[in-house]
Amino acid sequence: MKHQIVRRLQKYLVNPPVRALFALGLAPPFYALLESTGRNSGEPRRTPVGNGLDGDTFWLITELGHRAHYVKNIQANPKVRLCLRRGVRQRWRSGTAHILADDDSRARQRAICRSKPGRKFNAVALRALAVDMITIRIDLEQTPPAGTT
Repeated sequence: MKHQIVRRLQKYLVNPPVRALFALGLAPPFYALLESTGRNSGEPRRTPVGNGLDGDTFWLITELGHRAHYVKNIQANPKVRLCLRRGVRQRWRSGTAHILADDDSRARQRAICRSKPGRKFNAVALRALAVDMITIRIDLEQTPPAGTT
């Protein structure tokens, strides 16, 4: 029951305005936009998530566990993209996602928040809505330095 309420809150209340902010280039720095490939449709699916960027690794804690649609998409195809804000600009980075079933999601979330205090807002909301937290590590592809091809 709780997972249905959380899913509806995200689908109709939280995600649409955050997606709109990304489209306008005004996304809050504590959010990222995860693009996975739909497991049935093959179409790109974009989901706002908490920004867990740490160098070339992106940490994602999901409150719905394996019930989250983007987790099911990742299980079917681990290749993903993330739209991340860097200063006032946004850029897409590609990577490969790994579901870490044995990771301590709460400890991981504390570590993510420790490095960036603005991420605590997302952490509080996630913990309030959490049904079955799991950790996903996304290994981002290296990006060439500016000015090189």
